[in-house]
Amino acid sequence: MVRNFFKLIYRNLLRNKGFSAINIIGLAIGMAAAILIMLWIQNEESYDEFHEHKDRIYEVWNRVPIEGKITCWNSVASLTGPALEKDVPEVAHAVRVKMNGNSLFSVDDKKIMKSGATVDTGFLQVFSFPMLKGNPSTALNDVHSIVLTEKTAKSLFGHEEAMGKIIKIENKENFTVTGILKDLPDNTRFNFEYLLPWSSLNYGEGQELGWNDNSTRTYVLLNPNSNFNAVATKIKELKQHYNSEAKMMKWEMFIYPLTRWRLHSSFTNGVEDNGGRSTFVRIFGIIAGLILLIACINFMNLSTAQSEKRAKEVGIRKVVGAGKTTLITQFIGESVFITFLAGITAIIIVQISLPSYNQLTEKKLFINFGNIYTWIAFIGFILFTGLLAGSYPAFFLSSFQPVKVLKGTFKKVNAFITPRKTLVVLQFTCAIILIICTIIVKQQIDYASQRATGYNKDNLVYHFMTGDIPKNYTLIKNELIQSGIAKSVTKTNSPLTERWSNGWGQDWEGKDPNDKTSFDRYLSDEGLGVTAGLQFIQGRDFDLEKFPSDSTGLIINESSLKVMKFKDPLGKVVSDLGIDWHIVGIIKDFILTSPYERTRPILICGAKSRFMTFNVMQIKLNGNNATTENIKKAAAIFNKYNPDYPFEYKFVDEAYAQKFDNERRQGILAALFSGLTIFISCLGLFGLATYMAENRIKEVCVRKVLGASVTSITALLSKDFVKLVIISFLIAAPLSYWSMYKWLQDYEYRVSIHWWVFALACLLSVTIAILTVSYQAIKAALVNPVTNLRKE
Repeated sequence: MVRNFFKLIYRNLLRNKGFSAINIIGLAIGMAAAILIMLWIQNEESYDEFHEHKDRIYEVWNRVPIEGKITCWNSVASLTGPALEKDVPEVAHAVRVKMNGNSLFSVDDKKIMKSGATVDTGFLQVFSFPMLKGNPSTALNDVHSIVLTEKTAKSLFGHEEAMGKIIKIENKENFTVTGILKDLPDNTRFNFEYLLPWSSLNYGEGQELGWNDNSTRTYVLLNPNSNFNAVATKIKELKQHYNSEAKMMKWEMFIYPLTRWRLHSSFTNGVEDNGGRSTFVRIFGIIAGLILLIACINFMNLSTAQSEKRAKEVGIRKVVGAGKTTLITQFIGESVFITFLAGITAIIIVQISLPSYNQLTEKKLFINFGNIYTWIAFIGFILFTGLLAGSYPAFFLSSFQPVKVLKGTFKKVNAFITPRKTLVVLQFTCAIILIICTIIVKQQIDYASQRATGYNKDNLVYHFMTGDIPKNYTLIKNELIQSGIAKSVTKTNSPLTERWSNGWGQDWEGKDPNDKTSFDRYLSDEGLGVTAGLQFIQGRDFDLEKFPSDSTGLIINESSLKVMKFKDPLGKVVSDLGIDWHIVGIIKDFILTSPYERTRPILICGAKSRFMTFNVMQIKLNGNNATTENIKKAAAIFNKYNPDYPFEYKFVDEAYAQKFDNERRQGILAALFSGLTIFISCLGLFGLATYMAENRIKEVCVRKVLGASVTSITALLSKDFVKLVIISFLIAAPLSYWSMYKWLQDYEYRVSIHWWVFALACLLSVTIAILTVSYQAIKAALVNPVTNLRKE
């Protein structure tokens, strides 16, 4: 029986080579696309799930009313961690994490830049990062201990034993290697190459602000069987207990579970919403389902389209005693076997595509063939797809009545609504929705990227103030300008594309006591306006040589002026963080953070700030020289005054372009899967058109004999499919409008949805359908009538 079963499948596949190939290719592409998306989803949902105590790990968040809304963010005062361990008995460990920028590591003559984190000693007890060497409980106990990742250890010591070796950091202090961690997986929020103990931090003036500071990530591990609600109540008013200002502002803290960090950490007015990355996971999950469904619809349509060829087989088998259940089992078995062939093909496609797909998604996705659960999942996926694709054809074909089949009267008159037409409409509805959504996503990216930045990015580069740059800054600046490499140079606290400080509590003449506006803070010495090309509306830039008092000067943007409501702002005093700043200039708004958000009020403070430090050199290169020549000469100057550190620069326009990476990546993925959806749909449409042309060949020949032209016959054979595509568009248009309208609400700066997008999608879908069908229609119209009517 089994051998006979496979023999039947084999013969049917050979008898209908074209349809079999279309079925297998369509299913394979659909399954491959679904597998790729599911690998991405699995990676997203597995973030930090490998930690042993994941169900007891929480992050401490702030929640405070600002500007009429309750704002939440996930950094708190550095004193929070110790206070939690002291005041909340349910907290087993509270650990702080401070991410460090690139630091110079020196081992003998080898010098390498590495980025890492400074953490409390309990960090490796809270988080289960696999440790290859060392004791996670004691590795960070000593002030001069350091834990390296395996990759970092190899880059510093090669194949030598790293444990116990000495590393000098920033040419200042020596640290002893006390632990080696396995390289971090890509599905963790943490990204470090080394760990230093919190006790190694040397706070200078303005670096430790006590309870007024809110820049430290803090995590807690609760004791087993702790009552979450009881802990949440104790933590809620902890900051108010230590800080009177927090009590006045009704400041609260809360803990947020590890299991929701990656996908759900999005809040609206103090309450978790349905935004964040979970939205994209849902969207791509739906896309995976749609692509697989469309591939299955192809199988259903092509299988039922061949019903006439299989009808007599069904009739004879029923006459000789085959029951309906037997036939259903046979047809579903055929479907599963074809799906198995498609599944093998899909795995090959996935393996070939993974390198490019990983590059696009910036992940390290792979199929673990050594895991038994992978094979169980693969077999389950094939069975599910086979049953989904084969269920309708199996029930349809097995329902034929032997008497009608053998008399040749089983075929039904064409109806206005048939299952096959419904499936084609469903298929193209999905494809058109994806076309419309892809167009609007691209529009949104283009709209934001074309938004005026408010400064000039051309020939603007920045370099972090590493090593000896701070003490040699003036020498470097003068030589860059005098040699003609740069037109101007300034130093700031952060790159021009990033916000490193913000806060509220500023005071000025006439301020509303209820005003809780949060300002972004920026720091500059002088010449920022000419270096960055800022546009002054009133006043001037900082000039410390002419105006030494500019060290306490302040430049504000238009949004800040609207908040402060000064009629004559120049000379007005704004108090912030213990310093009285006097306004010397007003600039047009410029984009400091996200180009998708409204421009925020910004305070550009003079050089006297006690709570911000100069971390970045901003250099306006001379556009009259070749960029490569400027960079080469600048590298020589930096190496002269800062020989121990590499010359690591970045163009501001490249840094700004990175702000669109996430949306651009999503747009490319959406376009890719839209293309696959359309291709699979057209593959099925091509198969149906082929079958239609074969079935109506005699009708076509008769029409040609009676004088019908090739054009009229092509139109006749194509119009039914075009009607179905237009119906699909009428269903897809409102659905895609609603989904894109909801998606765009997450962006304050967003594109409008225009009618022509839908017209373009309709035109594209109809054109694609006509091109797909017309080949077979024209082929049928050009056939010689004599050849096909000879037997009549």
